[in-house]
Amino acid sequence: MSPQDNVSTAVADKQADNATAAGVTKRLLIDGQLLTTERTFASLNPATGELFGHAPEAGVEEAEAAIVAARRAFDTTTWATDVEFRVKCLDQLHQALLDNLEDLRELMMAEVGATRVLTHGNQLEAPIAIVKYYADLLRTYAFSEELGEAEVRGQKHRRWLEKEAAGVVSAITAYNYPVQLALAKLSPALAAGCTVVLKGAPDTPLITLALGELIAEHTDIPAGVVNILSSSEIAPGQVMTTHPDVDVVTFTGSTPVGAQIMAAAAPTMKRVFTELGGKSALIVLDDADLDMTAQFAAFSICSHAGQGCALTTRLLVPRDKHDEIVARVAGFMSHVPFGDPTNPKMYMGPLISEKQRDKVDGLVQRAVENGATLVTGGERVDPGFFYQPTLLSNVDPDSEIAQEEAFGPILAVIPHDGDEHAVQIANNSKYGLSGGVLTADEERGIAIGRRIRTGTFSVNGGNYFTPDVPFGGYKQSGIGREMGVYGLEEFLEVKAFAVAVKE
Repeated sequence: MSPQDNVSTAVADKQADNATAAGVTKRLLIDGQLLTTERTFASLNPATGELFGHAPEAGVEEAEAAIVAARRAFDTTTWATDVEFRVKCLDQLHQALLDNLEDLRELMMAEVGATRVLTHGNQLEAPIAIVKYYADLLRTYAFSEELGEAEVRGQKHRRWLEKEAAGVVSAITAYNYPVQLALAKLSPALAAGCTVVLKGAPDTPLITLALGELIAEHTDIPAGVVNILSSSEIAPGQVMTTHPDVDVVTFTGSTPVGAQIMAAAAPTMKRVFTELGGKSALIVLDDADLDMTAQFAAFSICSHAGQGCALTTRLLVPRDKHDEIVARVAGFMSHVPFGDPTNPKMYMGPLISEKQRDKVDGLVQRAVENGATLVTGGERVDPGFFYQPTLLSNVDPDSEIAQEEAFGPILAVIPHDGDEHAVQIANNSKYGLSGGVLTADEERGIAIGRRIRTGTFSVNGGNYFTPDVPFGGYKQSGIGREMGVYGLEEFLEVKAFAVAVKE
């Protein structure tokens, strides 16, 4: 049975179950209360295109109420100063996530279109480890630092630094990895002592709201410390990025929206850090194993149907091996199983929406019109929002498909003429999120990586994506870092103290 047949048969079998699940709803979390609204908006199952459930439509009033609650919780409770209590609450949240793992898994497969295999990794189980990481980090993290004494005009002064919670945080996330993105913001913000208003993406509201229900029902986190909203409208996000009571804005999404958020936050001088787009390059050197290269490149671009900002969407290959590598990659791509996300045999699921599928298909069609060769894929597959794994060869490094983020299972193969040329092509991007190199010579690969202007880099498939490693990019891929100690310190302010020493 072909991957396409898997889509048609396995997903069709789920139609009745999907109809039954169409009533799935979740609630907003505002000031410790789980709330509904009179207006709702639909959440679709991207594997079928059918209605899955409804989310509350938060408006300006709900956004303002959440910010007021977060401000009050920060200013009037001991949350910002009681480290031991924060550790306890993060431990509780971690346990609640583990206890409700299977319910979250089912929700994620139905709403996000994440395949079951991905929920065992970066879509669900790996993000849960972020909560534990920050709980453990709090147990040893030093919020003060002695600088010693200094003599100024004959007087000795003792100096030290204290790190304090930055305040109220507005966190806005994208649809592609909603649990990962939410917990990578919530966990360090809470660990730092901040209070948070989190808004999930309109395409995946229910899984984000489910986190709020767990917080309200299974932890001692005080009312107002965490507030979670859902909305299909722009207005709540505008409130979150402009309200004078918000101190920090953290956003994951597209670069154009990130720029708009930075501009909106500028009049009130909010701290803003962002994780934005990417167009990462996988560089294949002339000594690389070609079978390993082909398999790695093919399956990487098909992970979550290419809906990952750090995926290597450009494959840079030695010119004299271009055709051989393309043939091998096409062979592996043709065997990538895609279809019903609940089927454990499926590796790739659907795109999130018909709108996203239209965007992906438009990029492929224009790439071919502009001279790229369509080797395999390039077609929609119904039902749902599936798109075939797609390989384009002989791609111009300056073309749209080589420069613009697609967020789909499209791999663009670009020939290079040696290490120097490959580095130039890789850095020929407004983005700088990630990248990788494949080579038989590890030191050569590391030397290449040091010349690539990106925030993360993989040598021979090395995995940097763990809770203790900071993640973020250069250039238009964003500002700041998430995860690791650096991720905690994004939510801290540094205050310098000095006391005149009595003789």
